[in-house]
Amino acid sequence: MMHVRRSPAEIAANRARYEEHQKKGLEFAPKALPGPSPLPAPAIAAAAIIHQEIIPGGWYWSTKVSRGEAIRIDQGEGNSTVALVAWNAEDTSERINLVDTAKVQWTTALGKGRVIFSDMGRVMFSIIEDSSGGHDCLMGGSTAASNAAKYPGEKTRNTRDNLILVAVKLGLDRRDIPGILNLFAPVRLAESGGFGWQSKRSNSGDYVELRAEMDMLVGFSTCPHPLDPDPTYQPKPVVITRYRAAAPAADDLCRTATAEAVRGFENNALMQA
Repeated sequence: MMHVRRSPAEIAANRARYEEHQKKGLEFAPKALPGPSPLPAPAIAAAAIIHQEIIPGGWYWSTKVSRGEAIRIDQGEGNSTVALVAWNAEDTSERINLVDTAKVQWTTALGKGRVIFSDMGRVMFSIIEDSSGGHDCLMGGSTAASNAAKYPGEKTRNTRDNLILVAVKLGLDRRDIPGILNLFAPVRLAESGGFGWQSKRSNSGDYVELRAEMDMLVGFSTCPHPLDPDPTYQPKPVVITRYRAAAPAADDLCRTATAEAVRGFENNALMQA
């Protein structure tokens, strides 16, 4: 592969363009997003509930979610990371893209008011409630090798193998598995460049609610995160509630928080036209 060597002047010009673009994006964003959603989680109206599933700790599940519906992921029995992946139900070559999600919103801190993008520049989910503010879109999930090193001699399940099973049952392949969004995983990037687990940001009973902005196939796995400091393999069950969400208002924060989110919803409208 041939590498192109750029001059210091060209590098400086590229950096200046990037910083100007970042400045415009940050100026568009609200000065502050809402604080954490209240605990305990408020009840969902029974008439709005479509389905409720309890995923055992260390297990997996998948479901179809239609545009305008929402899913509440509730770790009601204790701290438990939930790995999430998603595909466009009509064209599974379009899938969740966490790199773009962080890049275009200028943050890896995903919480209420943010959106989650696909690799086609469209919005898949709006984060409409979030009590934790502790989600990881960078590290990925556990594997057989990482579990063997962390829990020597124990029989465990891992995120990678669980999501392969999800993909196969949906008629997909392991190559179709996108990057993983780890919910309830308070991972932060330190100034030194390493990853760290911030336990103080994780509360037992935390929940997050994601509104579907397109028809999707969504997969879940409830294995511990690789950085979870608990030395014992003891994943907790998680409750997934699929329900009919209220229609977003014209000034819905997720739809107006950043210029990139506005463009993402414009791309959704083109798809739905």
